[in-house]
Amino acid sequence: MGAITVTQLGKAYKQYPRRWSRLAEWLLPGKKPRHTLKWVLRDISFSVNPGEALGIIGLNGAGKSTLLKIVTGTTRPTTGSVQMAGRVAALLELGMGFHPDFTGRQNVFMAGQLLGYQVEEIERLMPEIEAFAEIDEYIDQPVRVYSSGMQVRLAFSVATAIRPDILIVDEALSVGDAYFQHKSFDRIRQFRQQGTTLLIVSHDKQAIQSVCDRAILLNAGSIAIEGEPEAVMDYYNAMLAEHQNQRVRQITTDSGKIQTISGTGEVSLTRVQLKNAEGQEVEAIGVGEPVCLSVVASCQVDIPELVVGYMIKDRLGQPVFGTNTHHLGQPLRDLSAGKVAELEFEFNANIGPGTYSIAVALHTSDTHLQKNYEWRDQMLVFSVINHRQHTFIGSAWIPPKLKFTHQPIFPP
Repeated sequence: MGAITVTQLGKAYKQYPRRWSRLAEWLLPGKKPRHTLKWVLRDISFSVNPGEALGIIGLNGAGKSTLLKIVTGTTRPTTGSVQMAGRVAALLELGMGFHPDFTGRQNVFMAGQLLGYQVEEIERLMPEIEAFAEIDEYIDQPVRVYSSGMQVRLAFSVATAIRPDILIVDEALSVGDAYFQHKSFDRIRQFRQQGTTLLIVSHDKQAIQSVCDRAILLNAGSIAIEGEPEAVMDYYNAMLAEHQNQRVRQITTDSGKIQTISGTGEVSLTRVQLKNAEGQEVEAIGVGEPVCLSVVASCQVDIPELVVGYMIKDRLGQPVFGTNTHHLGQPLRDLSAGKVAELEFEFNANIGPGTYSIAVALHTSDTHLQKNYEWRDQMLVFSVINHRQHTFIGSAWIPPKLKFTHQPIFPP
């Protein structure tokens, strides 16, 4: 079983003011430092238990790739330490370790030996590697003629030919086509069920929330927040609009869920309710029943445009359905300070049984990235039960009409 322990990790690079400063620092007496340190990672500590999956997210330049390079041993830390137990397979930079002039088959043998495989093992595994990569006759062509997607296919196939104790994956999988991404994550999920420890860096919200037990948000080289994937991704989503001088905070609701609240506060939510067909506030509804989401917001200042939107999420935080008044062609305009806006979104709850949450947003344009007044995740939590419809599986209720186009003939 694999485990990862990272303790007070830091990475700094030397920056010299002039081109000859480095040479002067080496040769001149006195050992006077002629550089400054630029820290890209500082005081990073976390652990990944055997069989656990940890996701790492962050804006570009947050230090994600540097962290993974240190964890895998391709870069040395300035401070701190990394301890790992078990066989490690890492898929970092695209095609890393592949020689462009060698064939795919030759590169499989080289990369496999770097991963600790014996030549006999690689020969035995070669048919499976070829079959999973699905690059056909290109396996015997030089890697320089491969597309980026083909390199990902082959690299992933080699790295996962034998189930590792620890699997480390960077954004490389995002280069592949949609079919291979699904295929790769299916294998990752199988490994997880068999006990593999997973460390993954991805901007893919669904990948992080569906695969990982925990997530870490890196910001400017430090850990901004660590916790359940949904709460961390909500915080990350709020940070994307942080240039607007908005506040981002998290609170714990009465149900124990972490609610992320962000925005400038120029417009604020006063009341949000989920009502049934009789206008009563409810916390549980039936599959297919008509419901109404009532939203009341108040303006603190004059607002030229207000868009009100909502997002229904499942228990893992995956989006089920979302829309807003911009997409519906009905934004509110020229609201004065003190104005109260009241809206009702009516729809049928054509979703499967389970627990869901609703996020509500107040902003301009089509998304909150332009001007985010207030965004509240976990604004409401409700349950859907099936007590009237035929039994079905899934998160969407799409009842079919069945008819036989040809009557089957049964033997006498």
